[in-house]
Amino acid sequence: MDITLGTVFISEAVGTALLTLLGGGVVANVLLTKTKGFAGGPLMINIGWGLAVFAGVIASYASGAHLNPAVTVGIITSGNEWFVDGQIAITLGATLVYFAAQLLGAFLGAVFVFLAYKKHFDITEDPALKLGVFSTGPEIRSYGWNLITEIIGTFVLVFVIIGFGRNGDAAGLAALGALPVALLVIAIGVSLGGPTGYAINPVRDLGPRIAHAILPIKNKGTSDWSYSWVPVVGPLIGGAIAGFAAPVLLPLLS
Repeated sequence: MDITLGTVFISEAVGTALLTLLGGGVVANVLLTKTKGFAGGPLMINIGWGLAVFAGVIASYASGAHLNPAVTVGIITSGNEWFVDGQIAITLGATLVYFAAQLLGAFLGAVFVFLAYKKHFDITEDPALKLGVFSTGPEIRSYGWNLITEIIGTFVLVFVIIGFGRNGDAAGLAALGALPVALLVIAIGVSLGGPTGYAINPVRDLGPRIAHAILPIKNKGTSDWSYSWVPVVGPLIGGAIAGFAAPVLLPLLS
């Protein structure tokens, strides 16, 4: 199959939309009033996000299933020349296509979450719970330490993904397969998700936050833009560091 940038855009947008639809959906199910999963707890959210990644990877395999600008950046800084099996070269244009598709998909997935849970958004009184369906926020607000948490969590994500793809496949996430990366995301959530809610993906936070700001959500309150840079900058730094570190710390398989 010949892969074009058009194919990449559709693949990444669809995969990221599924990711944020199912990931945001499980948060809505746990947090919003009178849902079937109300008060299901953080483990339910962690598992739901892991399975959301599973679905997104399956849907976006053609593009290498990045689903995350931090993964895209990590592939670049690791020294690979290709995003997808020798067909999509790493160029500025290709990188921007990945980023744009991921952001659009994340935004659309969040819109579908709102539509699915519209009546529950209406009757939920706490604006913070509504925002929590769309984007992450710290339990203790300390921008520097929140940033470090996101850097560490994303480093683990991208480092392991690249490690699995060190047999020559630049698109480590696609090589990794859906189930193992889903388990990795669950592991990061239960281990490192406590301080910030583990965005570990700039568009997973930014796209839905934009949707929150635009959508006609009843009594929604602020979109907390003062914090919004942390789950964007932290994952990009963590992904870049993982890419630089992988060739040094991971063995190259033959």
